[in-house]
Amino acid sequence: MEAIVLAGGLGTRLAARLSGVPKPMAPVAGRPFLEILLHQLARAGCSRVLLSVGHLRTVIQDYFGASFCGMNVDYAVEEAPLGTGGAMRLAQAKTKENFALVLNGDTFLDADYAAMMRVHAGAGAVLTMAVARQPDITRYGGVIVEAGRVVSFAEKGRKGPGWINAGAYILEEDLAWPPELPEKFSFERDFLAPQIDRIRPAAYEAEGFFLDIGVPEDLDRAQIELAGY
Repeated sequence: MEAIVLAGGLGTRLAARLSGVPKPMAPVAGRPFLEILLHQLARAGCSRVLLSVGHLRTVIQDYFGASFCGMNVDYAVEEAPLGTGGAMRLAQAKTKENFALVLNGDTFLDADYAAMMRVHAGAGAVLTMAVARQPDITRYGGVIVEAGRVVSFAEKGRKGPGWINAGAYILEEDLAWPPELPEKFSFERDFLAPQIDRIRPAAYEAEGFFLDIGVPEDLDRAQIELAGY
């Protein structure tokens, strides 16, 4: 298994809590959040991880070096912020396998990524998206899943329970990036939403909890919920 982790975010909402480290290196339960993600990947059988880095990237590069937990570690460097889509496209160009698992460096999903790979292989899709059930989708926006495929997105602000995009994907190397996309773009807004009818991503329904450390209250929650990982 080969994985890409998007770790170049600025973390503006957490600036007062970061003390000179990038958001993915925010301390959680005594260690950097990104370390928790990489341990999770190692347990899933990942052999190589590409860290997409930008802001304060040397903090990440110096900490993890060229190997961690038995995985080879490489870096895709954003000289300027590229958005989630631009960062994914840049890192994907450095992958060596036919498909790659992609994670956001500021979210944790309690998921079996080896099982997600099996779902992807059986679905015959160019893209698989992890979805998580939430009691209230207001903050995130929802996704509509039918017959194992993501068919549309619900607008943010809609209240009530539902599925959300959990920010974990499996991308095939032949996933077609539209040529009109700029260098910097959002994967979700500029690529995935307009292409949803063409791509019809397979849905991997993750049963574990989802946590986004992008706001202070959820960073505090992570100190407790991720203490055992």
